[in-house]
Amino acid sequence: MILNEETWGTIPLLHIVEKENEHNEVPVVVFFHGFTSAKEHNLHYAYNLSKKGMRVLLPDAHLHGVREESLDEAELSLRFWEIVLTSIEELALIRKELKDRNLLSSAKIGVAGTSMGGITTLGALKMYDWIDAAAVMMGAAGFVELAKAQINQFESEGFKLPVTKKEKEKLYTDLAVFDITKEQSVLNQRPLFFWHGKNDPVVPYRPTYKFYEAIKADYSNVPDRLSFVTDKVAAHAVTRSGMLASVNWLAGHLYE
Repeated sequence: MILNEETWGTIPLLHIVEKENEHNEVPVVVFFHGFTSAKEHNLHYAYNLSKKGMRVLLPDAHLHGVREESLDEAELSLRFWEIVLTSIEELALIRKELKDRNLLSSAKIGVAGTSMGGITTLGALKMYDWIDAAAVMMGAAGFVELAKAQINQFESEGFKLPVTKKEKEKLYTDLAVFDITKEQSVLNQRPLFFWHGKNDPVVPYRPTYKFYEAIKADYSNVPDRLSFVTDKVAAHAVTRSGMLASVNWLAGHLYE
């Protein structure tokens, strides 16, 4: 197995692939990490995905990992959506680089992530019809709903946010563009896997499951392309079984 630390454009990432597949066009998975995490924290996903014959790219999100700028968690929280939208934009740059390196012309591409990375994945599905399959662990589809909940939580805890009412409304308008709950038909029956703990205190379970239920009818003639795994006791951490389920899902659908 090859594990290289590389920079594609301005994006630092880990590139993991089995040695025999180094120069081959095999399915690719771009895996996004969570808030305050970093690319190397998801190597267990990359190891298992590469063992299935896939190429895995683990980018550091804006202001994370080697891109961090010494912000504390509160300062980072205020830039949460800037981070998410930057990752969505950079995904297109990663795909272009794959094509320029002749690694994608005949292979499929999947996107996955945990927590903030799962949120990023759902936004990317809204924006890019070339994503072939996705796995969302502890993510949220409703960007506007989540942003409003985040702001309400900040304010209820006594934080005075440095944004005006007009700026909040602009944020909601901007996020609506990336909000897949506003246009769920863009999924177009693409394979989509969810894993979520029912006791998640960070990214609530219920809205994500509600979105899954809302799109089930769209997959009625291809039910094997949609899966939601609920862990009844888990909080905000993916279990080993959940991780392996996501790996098997991506492998199964990216090799179809």
